[in-house]
Amino acid sequence: MKKFIRNYLVGDIPVSEYSTVTVRNEIIEKVYLEAGHIKKDISNTHWLLCLNPIVFGIWFRKDENIIAPGKDSLSKMYFKDSESDGIDVAVLELTLLDKIEEEDGTLILLKLGNVAVNHVSRFKTWVIFYRYYKKPEQNFYKLKSYSAAYSYPRKVRLISFKENNWFNIFPMDLVGDIPGSNRYVFGLRHTNVTLARIIETKKMVVSEIPYQFKDLIYQLGKHHRQPLSETKLSFEIIQSDIYKFPVPVWAVSYKEIKVVKTLNLGSHMLLWGEEINVRNLSNQSGHLYHIHFLHYLHQKIKEQAYPLI
Repeated sequence: MKKFIRNYLVGDIPVSEYSTVTVRNEIIEKVYLEAGHIKKDISNTHWLLCLNPIVFGIWFRKDENIIAPGKDSLSKMYFKDSESDGIDVAVLELTLLDKIEEEDGTLILLKLGNVAVNHVSRFKTWVIFYRYYKKPEQNFYKLKSYSAAYSYPRKVRLISFKENNWFNIFPMDLVGDIPGSNRYVFGLRHTNVTLARIIETKKMVVSEIPYQFKDLIYQLGKHHRQPLSETKLSFEIIQSDIYKFPVPVWAVSYKEIKVVKTLNLGSHMLLWGEEINVRNLSNQSGHLYHIHFLHYLHQKIKEQAYPLI
């Protein structure tokens, strides 16, 4: 009976909260923001920046009409599983939380309210929740919220920092690089032991990394809560040009960032930064991305799944 139920729910797919994939050609999903009678493609200009509450950042250039809601009105975000004939796998209602204004554009911060997900049937979603996800810190709303937010692939990068003997490298996927500008936006947990030092020094390095080093990357995941020792690294590093921060020799590229603004979003701190140096290191292709398991299951059913890493 257990095998029958599992086959009905997920087949032979390993169940986890998030699935790690790579994108061989380009991301097929699309994301749209709707406010009033205007609907805009924000696929390449939106980023997930906080998990409690769920907060998205959306960039609008100065020459674009900002279609975000006012503080007392709602907008909707639609996550589609593909560009042509895509279905809405998630529909989100959002309210304005804050914004960061620059000379060439504005970063709008929207907080999630109600959410509906359609990766599989509502009945199957409930059963999957109770069988695999239900626990004190995870209710059904959280499952829907996270599966919606990760219905678009979130690229994994490495963050580096060093100050005297304090040394750390850790992966994160709440990162956005602003198209056509030298700006970056990050969402770091308040529990991250390096956050206060980054804010104080206003320095960090973000590296693009190939999926082939997944195991090493995930080993570094525990260092959100504890710093590293250079002598205990299992791979070689180089120093960034200006800050002299550690970067893995197998990184594709890195950017040295000056933090110019911070904003408390809830469980995460927003860091708004400017690139002061960029260095390309290799031609390796294929990055790591996170999508929610429910979205990966939906992809598998439609036979359009990204390669699982």
